[in-house]
Amino acid sequence: MTPAMDRLHLMTVLVAVGDEQSFAGGARRLGMSPPAVTRAIAALEERLGVKLLDRTTRHVRVTEAGRRYLDDARRIIAEVDEADEAAAGTNAEPRGHLAVTAPVLFGKLYVMPGIVDYLARYPAMEVSALLVDRVTNLLEEGLDVGVRIGELPDSSMQAIGVGRVRRMVYAAPAYLERHGVPHSPAELARHTVILASSVSMSPEWKFGRQGQTVSVRVKPRLVVSTNDGAIEAAVLGLGITRLMSYQAARHVETGQLVPLLRDYEPEAVPISVVHRDGRRGSARLRSFIDLIVARLRADQALNG
Repeated sequence: MTPAMDRLHLMTVLVAVGDEQSFAGGARRLGMSPPAVTRAIAALEERLGVKLLDRTTRHVRVTEAGRRYLDDARRIIAEVDEADEAAAGTNAEPRGHLAVTAPVLFGKLYVMPGIVDYLARYPAMEVSALLVDRVTNLLEEGLDVGVRIGELPDSSMQAIGVGRVRRMVYAAPAYLERHGVPHSPAELARHTVILASSVSMSPEWKFGRQGQTVSVRVKPRLVVSTNDGAIEAAVLGLGITRLMSYQAARHVETGQLVPLLRDYEPEAVPISVVHRDGRRGSARLRSFIDLIVARLRADQALNG
């Protein structure tokens, strides 16, 4: 193994351990023995003369110097992969691993079907899906592509718009028959409110009206930690909940939920597919982005 190849190998081991936050996890990912992984990290730290990882009995944490080196290592490995794929030809079948992230419910409803389609099309590919209701840092968390809902302050990412959604309020027909339909945000005070804390613990709900923001404070009778839980409670007729329009779209189609206060809908927010900018972009990344962008743009629930 030449010194350059040896250095690339050590970088690859570091990235695997950093991503898995575990020597054993990094070893499994690379098909190496844990002692071999430990020796590789020790050799890299000795070569650089700096500590890259802090080891405890249960966890591995990247040091500040290690974080900077890890970011550079990911970029270098990605560029080498892109060079290999470019040399193999643009029509080469995508192969390797792709890490994808999206909000939990959006990922379940809209991204996961795309991932299944992608894996069916490209048998040599593997995908890791991180579904979390928080903004992820693609570079720091070793992610290749993500779906973001909302404005994008991070200009270092390449972004492709795929749709727009709104935050709206919903209730089941049975609830509305018993308690009546609210015609203004102020009337929510006399209704049972269901709050999904995964969205916000704030009791203040904001609406739009003729270019103005209308805010009301609600007192939830039920606070639930997931959007799925809030949807289920609303479908069962407990009360009114606030959701992103895509989260309720299928329940509206089946008549289980009814959108309310349509005259007070806030401005729509964008949905974007974001990825780290590569000079060429790997075949596996290009093929996934092409597929997921086409699927999301074609979905009426995201572009109505």
